[in-house]
Amino acid sequence: MPNYSYASQRPLIFGQRCAVATSQYLASLAGMEMFQAGGNAVDAAVAMAIALTVVEPTSNGIGGDAFALVWDGQLHGLNASGRSPHQLTRDCFAEEIPELGWLTVTVPGAVSAWRSLWDTWGKLPFEQLFTPAIRYATEGYPVSTVTAQAWQRAESRFLSLQKPEYQHFKQVFFPHHRAPHPGEIWGSKGHGETLQEIANTGGESFYQGKLGQAIANFAKETGGLITTTDLASHQADWVQPISTQYRHLKVWEIPPNTQGIAALIGLNILEGFDLSQYHRDSGESFHYQIEAMKLAFADLHHYVSDPAFMKVTPDALLDKKYAATRRNLIQSQALPCATEGLPTGGTVYLATADRDLMVSFIQSNYAGFGSGILVPETGIALHNRGLGFTLESGHPNQVAPNKRPFHTIIPGFLTKGDRPLAAFGVMGAPMQPQGHLQVVVNLVDYLMNPQSALDAPRWRFVAQDLVWLESQVNPQIVMDLLDRGHKIRFGHQIRFAPSWMFGKGQIILRQDNNTLVAASEPRSDGVALGF
Repeated sequence: MPNYSYASQRPLIFGQRCAVATSQYLASLAGMEMFQAGGNAVDAAVAMAIALTVVEPTSNGIGGDAFALVWDGQLHGLNASGRSPHQLTRDCFAEEIPELGWLTVTVPGAVSAWRSLWDTWGKLPFEQLFTPAIRYATEGYPVSTVTAQAWQRAESRFLSLQKPEYQHFKQVFFPHHRAPHPGEIWGSKGHGETLQEIANTGGESFYQGKLGQAIANFAKETGGLITTTDLASHQADWVQPISTQYRHLKVWEIPPNTQGIAALIGLNILEGFDLSQYHRDSGESFHYQIEAMKLAFADLHHYVSDPAFMKVTPDALLDKKYAATRRNLIQSQALPCATEGLPTGGTVYLATADRDLMVSFIQSNYAGFGSGILVPETGIALHNRGLGFTLESGHPNQVAPNKRPFHTIIPGFLTKGDRPLAAFGVMGAPMQPQGHLQVVVNLVDYLMNPQSALDAPRWRFVAQDLVWLESQVNPQIVMDLLDRGHKIRFGHQIRFAPSWMFGKGQIILRQDNNTLVAASEPRSDGVALGF
């Protein structure tokens, strides 16, 4: 694992028996607590996911969705995203889907992910996985810096809401009519009690018991559409992961309804360029990566939805011959606006590993802290995944009853031959497939170690020919991209975007000698641990 020129200030973290990496250090400690109790990588992953609903509530919660990739000798995919309520139709909306409120709430799937993973691989008692999170919720914990900043950015969005359905959310998350400051103690008794109820019932209470009834009752009282029938009909689905070969590695993603396929489409296009001939910090390297991702997003937004409604198969979108036709569109100048081709044929990420298992897991309440709805006395903050739908008539992702929306959250995985190489992920809505592509390029084309691959300055394609750059990007790259016709700006000025716009990632990589290398990047409050 060669080290690149701007190696991270953080030391590489090695583990012989196990490793964990999350975006919040208290969650990482929860995972290590499970290992020390005799648990495995799945026990640790589930405990970390549960803890993150408490210690990073700005990004995920009990009322969110989740996906996972698990290696146990082969790779397994879990889609625990929920479907829309049976009563949700196009007629429920005016001209656009609102950003907040009940119309954005689909059935939450995170709890089903925890139970499904534990049912398949869990070693410790299910209730034990909740112990750290319940302790954090009931005793309180000091809010970490990056989480506090995200909380503060949400103040103006939520404190002005006056409708009854938002008041419980405001009382729990803004108890002093403001966001907690860094280091301030915050907890939620209701959250802890709910986690205990989920632990005691194996998750059944959430979908077919007391908690599910509380969700449905609050929906009925305040204009929501979710019913006990919607909740009881939910199930997490085991799915076949999709992949593409990029150079000497195979890159894996969860299939649609997620956007993971965009990372694979982009890598297929990029594979035809020899990036190693260009310095990592060069305009040429950035340009080809941006253009490949631009074309991938055009296909993503036109074709991808709940797979039951897609008109084009993932295999067609991932065909190498199709990638070659798309690659031919890339020239020295930026495409002003990429269009789809015609092929034929707020989020938290965590990784864990031990000697037998590797887990890539992601869960989220989606945009801006979620829907703004919290079920009274429960700590269940509901996500706003319905924002992933479109109202466009005839689009495969058009809003409809009992349908999974287009999903942004994606766990990633790398294999080399028949061996597991790395569990990895980068959070950040549309940044996620772009982050996956950049991390893979850093690892494969520029031979960077996991920590440096995460730390390296990033770009983010926004729309048409607009690109955001992180402040650490070399000024010469900015000039080169401008000369190529890219628009480099944030807001209305040519300036750098803040680092929180470029995602927060983690990696655990298994070396040839089976030593684990774990990394969590400085854009988050995270930490990697191993022993």
